[in-house]
Amino acid sequence: MAGCSGEKDKKKTITVSAAASLSDVLKETAEAYQKEHKNEKIVFNFGGSGALSQQIINGAPVDLFISAAKDPVDLIKDKGLTENEIALFKNKLVLIVPKDVENEQIDFSNLDKGSVKKIAIGTPEAVPAGTYAKETLESLNKWGSLKEKLVYCKDVRQVLQYVESNNVDAGMVYYTDAITSKKVKVVSEAAESWHQPIVYYTSIISDGKNQDEASDFLEFMKSEKAKSIFERFGFSY
Repeated sequence: MAGCSGEKDKKKTITVSAAASLSDVLKETAEAYQKEHKNEKIVFNFGGSGALSQQIINGAPVDLFISAAKDPVDLIKDKGLTENEIALFKNKLVLIVPKDVENEQIDFSNLDKGSVKKIAIGTPEAVPAGTYAKETLESLNKWGSLKEKLVYCKDVRQVLQYVESNNVDAGMVYYTDAITSKKVKVVSEAAESWHQPIVYYTSIISDGKNQDEASDFLEFMKSEKAKSIFERFGFSY
């Protein structure tokens, strides 16, 4: 037993703060990576990208940051906590409703109709999916008319949970979140022209304890093996 414990203690831990929308795909990617790097383990902290960037700025011990937008990475870059960022993959914004919904067809054009009482989105100031949702509604000239219907969530996975549990009539999430659930259905996809490009960015944190290992994991995420995993989960390049 003592020998096994000693081997475990030798493992280096890579601490990754990542957008909540990446929770499923990153766990599988990490498993594939750790099979090739048996002396390393990866620990994740998932949440809204804006909130995660603030945690890093406030001293949270992180080796690698993966954000669902560029702005949160730019914030930590401005603080001298990272030197560069790399664009990794892309996503799409979709409108979802509970799968058993039986009322009239809901889409982006008719969210202001009476049958839609509550719409969940990520908090725009802290959650990139919420920022993209706000930009979409502004492009459609519906932000002002819908503000009273909006329910703000801490991250995109909470939006998904609210729709799954019928606490809201609709929600805006990434396509990759929607396809993880059997309790929701996608009713409309936002046009790319309605919002900024949905691109995930990553950066190695300058004061992280295991920067070399974090760099290795980042390189693995750019490999064909990792790309096949991300594509299977609905991400694109």
